[in-house]
Amino acid sequence: VQRRVSLSPFCKCGHVSRQTSSKQDDNLCFYTLAPVLSCHANPKLSNFDFPFKVPQICRLILGAVMSEPKTPTPVPAGDTYKGWVFKWTNYIKGYQRRWFVLSNGLLSYYRTQAEMGHTCRGTINLATATITVDDACNFVISNGGAQTYHLKASCEVERQRWITALELAKAKAARMQAESGKTNKHKNTEVQSALRTLGSKVEDLSTCNDLISKHGSALQRSLSELDSLRLTGEAGDKIRQVTERATLFRITSNAMINACRDFLALAQAHSKRWQKALQAERDQRVRLEETLEQLAKQHNHLERAFRGAAQANATADNKSSAGPGKGEASDEDDDNEFFDAMEEAPEFITVPADPQFHKSESPSQELVPLKKRRTRIADKPNYSLNLWSIMKNCIGKELSKIPMPVNFNEPISMLQRLSEDLEYHELLDKASKCQSSLEQMCYVAAFSVSSYSTTVHRTGKPFNPLLGETYELDRRRESGYRSLCEQVSHHPPAAAHHAISDRGWTLRQEITVASKFRGKYLSIMPLGTIHAIFEKGNNHYTWKKVTTTVHNIIVGKLWIDQSGEIDVVNHTTGDRCHLKFAPYSYFSRDVARKVTGVVMDKDGKAHYVLSGTWDEKMEFSRVMQSSRGGENGTEGKQKTVYQTLKAREVWRRNPLPEGAESMYYFTDLALTLNEPEEGVAPTDSRRRPDQRLMEDGRWDEANSEKQRLEEKQRIARREREREAASQRTSSQSEDSAPHENYQALWFERCEDRITGEQVHIYKGGYWEAKDRGSFEGCPDIF
Repeated sequence: VQRRVSLSPFCKCGHVSRQTSSKQDDNLCFYTLAPVLSCHANPKLSNFDFPFKVPQICRLILGAVMSEPKTPTPVPAGDTYKGWVFKWTNYIKGYQRRWFVLSNGLLSYYRTQAEMGHTCRGTINLATATITVDDACNFVISNGGAQTYHLKASCEVERQRWITALELAKAKAARMQAESGKTNKHKNTEVQSALRTLGSKVEDLSTCNDLISKHGSALQRSLSELDSLRLTGEAGDKIRQVTERATLFRITSNAMINACRDFLALAQAHSKRWQKALQAERDQRVRLEETLEQLAKQHNHLERAFRGAAQANATADNKSSAGPGKGEASDEDDDNEFFDAMEEAPEFITVPADPQFHKSESPSQELVPLKKRRTRIADKPNYSLNLWSIMKNCIGKELSKIPMPVNFNEPISMLQRLSEDLEYHELLDKASKCQSSLEQMCYVAAFSVSSYSTTVHRTGKPFNPLLGETYELDRRRESGYRSLCEQVSHHPPAAAHHAISDRGWTLRQEITVASKFRGKYLSIMPLGTIHAIFEKGNNHYTWKKVTTTVHNIIVGKLWIDQSGEIDVVNHTTGDRCHLKFAPYSYFSRDVARKVTGVVMDKDGKAHYVLSGTWDEKMEFSRVMQSSRGGENGTEGKQKTVYQTLKAREVWRRNPLPEGAESMYYFTDLALTLNEPEEGVAPTDSRRRPDQRLMEDGRWDEANSEKQRLEEKQRIARREREREAASQRTSSQSEDSAPHENYQALWFERCEDRITGEQVHIYKGGYWEAKDRGSFEGCPDIF
């Protein structure tokens, strides 16, 4: 008797021959697999008869030969797979029969088939689920803990059919999920279709490979058991078990071979076509990039020309007005606001009218282009010097009192390093636009963190400024702000800084650096308060800097760490942000250089949570609900839990320029700080000769010049002390000791009305002197 049975998708021969034994035993039949195996070129097994009992052969080859009417089997219908499976419910009821439906990468179950129309008992997305096999009939599906199905099939073959269908559906769901997340789609539909087909074949290969591995392991275990048996009565059962597993293993291997052949054929057919299509796409992208670059240049040229004409017209109109008013300022503000409009899309766009409607009385006036800043300095020479030979006798001393050669410096002064705090001035620009003082606090706090990002690789020591040394940073045309620093004290070294922006904020600070060398590391403690004042809302913020530590002074590679706590306080509203810089710890599991903070109002209610690192980025999240922890016995206080919305990035570090490692790891801004510039004061750090020589790589000359300047400063200090002593003698006052009697030129000493500290505040006059081109009264320090 011959029966033809379809073995798809595992075998394409599609038939099995059935021969009844001579004993005519209804419970024992012989099924020869010769037609199946011979078509797959297996000469050893092509004419071998395998004895099986009828119930066993019914479950063989995924139910392909025969099926029992009493055992319901899964029913494939297109991409949908349905069938009865036993599901574990609880320890009282145990496994219960449920109707499972696999469709579109989702596995759902119901109590009965009738429930499919109205009540779903549960669903698992296979794209993120894991499928594991417990034993012959049991398997588990889990999506990571929230949902776990412990399932049991009626037989091993049925379980295998479900496993195969589930893994194929999972692979397809994962592919569809990955494709849906892509935003850039290919325009070539033919290539896209071929890629999907190949991807499907690759997933089929992966699935079949997993099946082969599972069946191969089971076969090896069975063979091992067979070898250990003696020729007893149970030998027949073991032989049949080995035969069943060998058959399943062989069918799966054939399926993998067929999938490999299909994959190879598709790859060969479409390889050349893909190469041509890819090259065409690359050529088109290059052409589009070139076109876009040309359009950008033309747009920039037209924009500059229009803005120049508009400025000329505005100047002509303002000449007829009563005096300088809001007209001049508005032109400048519009010029500055243009760059901010690129960051946040406005609700509407205003287009200027045609220039022909404006009266032009000075057509020859043109807009002066912005100065092109330099992008490179001379590479750092490779001079070796033993740091320990210099610092071994200086343990415990102030860093400012240690005679350090320029070999350990970087070619900028401390005043220029202080000006680098404005690297991310855009944060203050955005803060000045905030409607909420609490949101404004987030930007101010991020700004206080951003100033440390420039120090992560900067192990060089900046030059100690000479008394009376100044540094100006005029970025009014590019960024809308002006900055001035002056060294107002030498012992202790103190620098005053004042920056003002046309975009509504002012930044001022006086920093005194206290430093100690501890043998293995160097601690730098900035003392002083930083103030940020905003015109809008008149919000006044203050904070202090954290401690900077330079590690591996003696042995190893130098590295920088920032640690401590900062309290950013809004003295107008009472808002406060507490920031914590976690020190580096080898045993900590947290990310390195971590910074966390909480923004609270005057009542102590949390509104925002900040998190990030001081060398990379900061994010802030709106707090929706918080639960305060109380005393918990001997374990101390519990941590407060904040429920927040999705985090928003408030600041990210700019990438370093190319070749920064050979240029002292300077940022783009730092590379321009010591660039020569006309019109600066004679005391400006750009004019300092030893610093200029070092930047040019002439370190020996720089060291000699540094010694000359330091000796000149000592002579000037002794002269001031003599003058102070003579004044004290003439006034016949013995209550006060001799002092330097030095007064800063551009800053005046007074009491800060916010902190009560004695500080130096900018008194004005510098920028007016620069406009006149006359810096009278500047000391000769160089």
